[in-house]
Amino acid sequence: MAAGIAPVREDEIRRWHDSGQAWDRWADAMADPAARLNGPLLAALDLHPHHLLLDLASGAGEPAITAAKGMSPAGQVLASDLVPAMLAGARRRGAGLGSLSFMTADMTALPLGAASVDRVSCRFGLMFVPEAPRAVAEMHRTLRPGGIAAALCWGPQADNTLFRLVDDALGGMPELAVLFRFAEDGSLSRLFQDAGFDSVSETAVRQTALADAAKPFWRPTLDMAFAPALARLAREERAALEGHIAARVQVQADQDGRVPVHLHARLVVARKA
Repeated sequence: MAAGIAPVREDEIRRWHDSGQAWDRWADAMADPAARLNGPLLAALDLHPHHLLLDLASGAGEPAITAAKGMSPAGQVLASDLVPAMLAGARRRGAGLGSLSFMTADMTALPLGAASVDRVSCRFGLMFVPEAPRAVAEMHRTLRPGGIAAALCWGPQADNTLFRLVDDALGGMPELAVLFRFAEDGSLSRLFQDAGFDSVSETAVRQTALADAAKPFWRPTLDMAFAPALARLAREERAALEGHIAARVQVQADQDGRVPVHLHARLVVARKA
């Protein structure tokens, strides 16, 4: 999906409303993979314990929860999402963190004053916003001078093993294309440059892990990314689908029964003058 082709707002709201329970269910089990992606994003923000961080499209809580654990009493993380059902997991997992608060909000029209936050983060959320330029303009508006915004979006589907594997098993899901809306090198950074940010950089985040082919390491991706499609399947159809995926995984396994799982994301870091 090329940059500039926007998803449909109503479809995305429905997608994430229907996916909320799946994201909450897998959030704890996926903490380690999440941490490997949080690292580059939070490092790019140069986050200090006294800062106010606005995390957009927080979903089940990352990187907001991780960031909040490093805050001083003077610091705060504001986790936001357009869909209340997605924030349910974040509220559960972040309970008791005094430095973490929550807000249901549209990132294209944030209920925050100008120059009111020190940092803005958005991990795998910007692709789903129909009016992405407006969302980035809001990041710029709410940041204080000298503030930093950092966002992660998925790179090409061909470079992301789990999405490719499950999508192939499902016979191709057109609605999945939105995930790769800003996969082209430079398309993400152009959004931030057009919004008035300075010192904009875009880099590739690539990671590879070896997974045990005998274990359903692909099931979280299946449940979270394809929840609406799975809901339309009968139990027998779901079982057949999982059997098909497991068989495809076994074909790709090496002699030790391991499968390389590749990940490619695009990280943009932008500073407001």
